[in-house]
Amino acid sequence: MTRVLAAEATWTGARFERGVRITLGDDGRIAAVGREAVADEVRLDGRALLPGFVNAHSHAFQRGLRGKGEHFPAGAGSFWTWREAMYALVAELDAERMYELVLAAYREMLAAGITTVGEFHYLHHGPPADADAAGEGDFALDDVVLRAAKDAGIRLVLLQAYYAQGGIGKPLSAAQRRFRTASPEVYWRQFDRLAERLDPATQTLGCVVHSVRAATPDELAAVASEARRRGLVLHMHLEEQRLELEDCRAAYGRGPTELALERGAVDERFTSVHATHTSRAAAERLFSAGATVCICPTTEANLGDGIAALHEFDDVAGGAARLALGTDSNARISMLEELRWLEYVQRLARERRGVLRAAESEAGDVAGRLLAIATAGGARALGVAAGILAPGSLADFVSVDLTAPALAGVDVDDLAAALAFGCGDEVLVETHVGGRRVAGGARLENAGAVAR
Repeated sequence: MTRVLAAEATWTGARFERGVRITLGDDGRIAAVGREAVADEVRLDGRALLPGFVNAHSHAFQRGLRGKGEHFPAGAGSFWTWREAMYALVAELDAERMYELVLAAYREMLAAGITTVGEFHYLHHGPPADADAAGEGDFALDDVVLRAAKDAGIRLVLLQAYYAQGGIGKPLSAAQRRFRTASPEVYWRQFDRLAERLDPATQTLGCVVHSVRAATPDELAAVASEARRRGLVLHMHLEEQRLELEDCRAAYGRGPTELALERGAVDERFTSVHATHTSRAAAERLFSAGATVCICPTTEANLGDGIAALHEFDDVAGGAARLALGTDSNARISMLEELRWLEYVQRLARERRGVLRAAESEAGDVAGRLLAIATAGGARALGVAAGILAPGSLADFVSVDLTAPALAGVDVDDLAAALAFGCGDEVLVETHVGGRRVAGGARLENAGAVAR
């Protein structure tokens, strides 16, 4: 059974257009996109359709830190002092509390129009009494993430993390033992076990090497080689902190991005998360290899990381760097806010407006590029057929209430910019994954009942 949706405006990849019809197939994908009216189409007057946002980088359990770690008795804090608060949270989590936090984060994402999440997952094991089962750890919390995602209804790419050391040349600390992966062989055994437990309609797997702090160069090369053989995406925290660069150069004579490149980790399926302190020269090598950079503006601001030089990234990438967005620590979950601040922090740093202009836009469009980064860019980073409303793509979309007060007086030509720079999540009223409504009201329920 198919349904044809006729919204007042539909995002076509670069702009909102009137008169577009979306045909939903019974397989949870978009069967067709056209303009010809049909007798039984579902008219969505006062609504616009937008591809669901793709959150390319999340640590869902860190939702439990919201409101914490924001007192600074010593007069200043840093990523490293925040990390101690995160470790304290880890120490008190069991499977039940982990499930509650992940489910809450994913439901909040759906309400914010996020239909796919890339869960950069490194909290693998249960409490210490369980964590050393069979000498490899119990990996019990991996299944918790799968269950919470299915119960929430969000599309999940579980980015399974390799994490074997507590810093360059250092053993794991007590807090980090629940992150432990004993070896690449153990990593792939658990990876294959997880592959058998996925919901095939909404769940896939990808690979992670947590950082140069958490794996040796040989371990990085081993995981990257097998990921490439299997055709999997590979994500890695790179150059978020200056100390990370200093330690890596002291140990290996090169920075983290250079190390990842030299160890064969970087290709078109690779995503560098943060790249806050990545040099122009390293960025040129990243983008020449086809890689994506995922920026997490809200978390990077919260942690005081710094600001990536995205204008230079664009220069070395030939006009438009391949970017994605993530909510990371989930201190705030709003993709509209993330994409807005992607541009705003660049304006503050460069003291000019319109930094992230679309390379192909003669009009110098910024909002269209920001929306594309938050949708198609994230989908590319995660290797999912989402982020665009096109035949064959997953029917993951969000509807925008054009009658909302924040959009009063806005015409279709200005809708993208109004969303990017003038609206909160209250204008996003219904979220569909695979053609099925998973958040918001019931107006599209009949139209979306195609992938039960």
